[in-house]
Amino acid sequence: MAVYQLPLARFGLVALLVVLFGVVPLTASDYALSILNLVGIASIGAIGLNLLVGFAGQISLGQGGFMAIGAYTAALFALRLEAPFWLALPAAGFSTAVVGCLFGIPSLRVKGLYLAIATLAAQFIIEWNLLHSGWLTGQGAQGALVIEPATLGSLVLDTERRKYYLIIVVALVATVAARNLARSYIGRAFVAIRDQDIAAETMGVNIFRYKLLAFAISSFYAGVTGAMWAYYTQVVSYEHFLINTSIDYLAMIIIGGLGSVPGSILGAAFITLMPAGIRDALEALKRWGMPGTLGNFAYVREIIFGLAIVLFLILEPEGLYRIWRRIKDYFRLWPFAY
Repeated sequence: MAVYQLPLARFGLVALLVVLFGVVPLTASDYALSILNLVGIASIGAIGLNLLVGFAGQISLGQGGFMAIGAYTAALFALRLEAPFWLALPAAGFSTAVVGCLFGIPSLRVKGLYLAIATLAAQFIIEWNLLHSGWLTGQGAQGALVIEPATLGSLVLDTERRKYYLIIVVALVATVAARNLARSYIGRAFVAIRDQDIAAETMGVNIFRYKLLAFAISSFYAGVTGAMWAYYTQVVSYEHFLINTSIDYLAMIIIGGLGSVPGSILGAAFITLMPAGIRDALEALKRWGMPGTLGNFAYVREIIFGLAIVLFLILEPEGLYRIWRRIKDYFRLWPFAY
């Protein structure tokens, strides 16, 4: 609770928990819960990527590949070792952290666009290996791994409502851990490296150790995200983790706000909800007599997706979280702003 020092903030946190665990699952439809589940899974990955990009200043275009490592690890633990969910989930995180450290080693020598290219190479290397590792997946290049739903004891998490509780709990743990990490010495070291790595090294920050640690933590989050995706969809295929996925997650933290844990959640919600909103709008246009509009869904989505990133970079570089803070500051002083 030290993260929320003001009584009003603690009251808001309690109210939010009541809504998340009491109101939403009892009142929302399965469709709404499925959207919230996707937002929760995306939030975990966005938080992890923001720790690397927003806090430590190490750009990464390999988020999709790292998520694939986590998803396949969880699936293989479940299928080959018959491991339970509570064991497969951390195994996915730790295995992805090891892979992330390997691809994070170049961060000591390169940064900026050069590091982006190095992590992009990681994305394609992981994709290629998954595509040509039928001996590992046992399903061939065009196949997919199908796993059973997660279980906790005798409880089978096979409905949207049960999955919702699991995803929300994991997302909350990831959020609290990231917010506390940002307040710790490690978080301050990340920010020092991001702002000026030479000055940080002069002050005694071990650059190599903390850059690798940033990659490891971010990759751990990506692995957990991949595992949660695997247990949610119950199908693991490399096609779910292509370069488009990496770009989507990068857009989440840019739109939500770099260097902000709540911003990661807002960005994940925005990017996840946007396709549903576009599809509903196009269906409405079709009902109003505009045939063929749904056929343009993919094009419209890409246009709005790119336009949103450009507008946020120009008009509000600090993202949705900055807008939310302005709203809070306004009502904190309202009606006596001066």
